[in-house]
Amino acid sequence: MTKNLTQVLAQSISIIKEIPIPHALLIAICILIIWVTLDVSESINFRNALKDNSIHIQLMKNPSKESFPDELTWFSEQIKEGDNLSTVFDRIDISSADLIYIMSAAKDANLNQVLPGESLLFGISSNSLQEFHYIISKSEKYIFKRKNESFLVSHKTRTPDKFFSYREGQIKSSFYLSAKDSHIPDNIIMELVEIFSWDIDFVYDIRSGDSFSILFEEKYIDGEKLSNGNVVAATFNLRGDEIIAIRYEKSDKSVGYYSPGGVNMKKAFVRAPLDLFRISSGFNISRKHPIHKKIKAHRGVDYAAPTGTAVYASGDGKVMEAGFNKFNGNYVLIEHGSTYQTKYLHLNEIFVRRNQKVKQRQKIGTVGSTGYSTGPHLHYEFLVNGIHRNPRTVNLPKADPISETEIPAFRSTAKTVMRKLDLNKKKSNNVFSK
Repeated sequence: MTKNLTQVLAQSISIIKEIPIPHALLIAICILIIWVTLDVSESINFRNALKDNSIHIQLMKNPSKESFPDELTWFSEQIKEGDNLSTVFDRIDISSADLIYIMSAAKDANLNQVLPGESLLFGISSNSLQEFHYIISKSEKYIFKRKNESFLVSHKTRTPDKFFSYREGQIKSSFYLSAKDSHIPDNIIMELVEIFSWDIDFVYDIRSGDSFSILFEEKYIDGEKLSNGNVVAATFNLRGDEIIAIRYEKSDKSVGYYSPGGVNMKKAFVRAPLDLFRISSGFNISRKHPIHKKIKAHRGVDYAAPTGTAVYASGDGKVMEAGFNKFNGNYVLIEHGSTYQTKYLHLNEIFVRRNQKVKQRQKIGTVGSTGYSTGPHLHYEFLVNGIHRNPRTVNLPKADPISETEIPAFRSTAKTVMRKLDLNKKKSNNVFSK
């Protein structure tokens, strides 16, 4: 008669009761060991063997770590200011030998330069480090797994999902404040200023009632936003004059912004050579010269800005003068080829020297109130063939347009992007997902 294992144990216990205690204890232990280690797959054979009153037992082999990994206890540490990998390992009492093994296995993982905000995970078993995770972001990490007295490393990356977000707004005071009212992130505002800085002076050209719209990427993993991506397209409508910029990646992987007709937004000079983001975000903009109480557009433009605001070279060139006089205070004169010159007056600090070559947007100084000045501001002048021109309205040399070979691909991209912009303008909402 077939009996299951429970019946066998019950029968055994009843027999054990009649055996002296020491022997009974020994037999009970033996039966318990048999029961625990019995391979379930052999239970049918075990039951069948009971018919013949002979029991054949097959024990499991020692399980390998690959099949049955040990349970790990995990500790998480976040990199703090001033941390390096050694200080973190010391903080949680991980062996310095393990640190050496991990560093030697690191390969492409730059563990010598861990950054604040990055995370480390430690998987511990029996007081020994078995796994170490260096988490750079939600989309990238390095995993180190112990193998004897060393570690094997693997690099894991995930591609975020990209969605398009649409925002639009109308200027009430400054562009920055209006953009913030439209829930545009700071880094996207800064990128917009840079994209349009060749065509728009964001201090003087923006007026109440002007409008703007923007289509930009947002990156997500598992429904959680990681970061903002690229500005795909944007428009500014300045008193009826619309300026449109479309992002396009050329066949050589270089990226630029172009008008719908393929004209490069980038030019040889930016309209205003200041950190306009800082001015518009935290300063009460004055449109008048602090002494003359008017814009001196016949010789230059004055930008009221906080002391220390960055001043950039408006174009590539060579520093012809960098010094001080009682009228201009600290000043810089840059020559851009044989045709153009720019001047930057009343600086607080100067970061360039005479005969030094500079690039467009290179920081050359900071706003101050030196020389004939009653308050912090930059006086900026633009000269063409030695004659002063209004920096805000002078025609600027253009960069190369889209090449003939790129035109068909660009037109396709521009058509798709403009369709998305138009669609969102009609929807009258501020969020659009692809």
